[in-house]
Amino acid sequence: MSAPVKRTQWDEDPTLFRKDHGLSKKVLLNCCLVRWIISWASPNKKDSVEDELELSAVRHRPEALELLEAQTRFSRKELQILYRGFKNECPSGVVNEDTFKEIYAQFFPQGDASTYAHFLFNAFDTDHNGSVSFEDFVMGLSILLRGTVQEKLNWAFNLYDINKDGYITKEEMLDIIKSIYDMMGKCTYPILKEETPRQHVEIFFQKMDKNRDGVVTIDEFIDCCQNDENIMRSMQLFENVI
Repeated sequence: MSAPVKRTQWDEDPTLFRKDHGLSKKVLLNCCLVRWIISWASPNKKDSVEDELELSAVRHRPEALELLEAQTRFSRKELQILYRGFKNECPSGVVNEDTFKEIYAQFFPQGDASTYAHFLFNAFDTDHNGSVSFEDFVMGLSILLRGTVQEKLNWAFNLYDINKDGYITKEEMLDIIKSIYDMMGKCTYPILKEETPRQHVEIFFQKMDKNRDGVVTIDEFIDCCQNDENIMRSMQLFENVI
């Protein structure tokens, strides 16, 4: 008889993620990153149980489960499932930009997702070191999937603020909007005209840039989004391609 394999705090059955915890089926279907991580979370003979020796071999070992549970809105079991999928796909313990591009190319084959994946990766890479750790990954997902409106808008501002100088310019917003439309490809109906992204940006800026200085601050961005139903609905396009 073989000896029982030691379980650790990071083990869990991925099917429980769908059955017992707070992510609805709709959210799971909309969130490409969750769909990607769950697809890699299914146990196999090698990874059905993660022992301490294997976990310690990972170059970037995640923070203690209890700490991540306190810092995010994921349950212990959800973090275990997310970690299993992350580890199976990224045994080094970090994900790079090329992996983000592969994920979005897989889910949006009808368009060109590379530019949007680049911008999204930079938003997850909070310390700007060219890689996203498991902690970076789940902290970002926690905000996007379960954060307050204020938290989500702060995260969205960071995405649009491409050069991270604390302001959004028209060109930065246009780059993000165009990258989303490029990724959606022929899925939009009616088919978008080439000038549509710039027209949308002009409308957004007229409402957001209240002092007409040519840039949008985080306060202007959040205030405008929270008080304009049309902009909030437009922001849902962004939320549906995470």
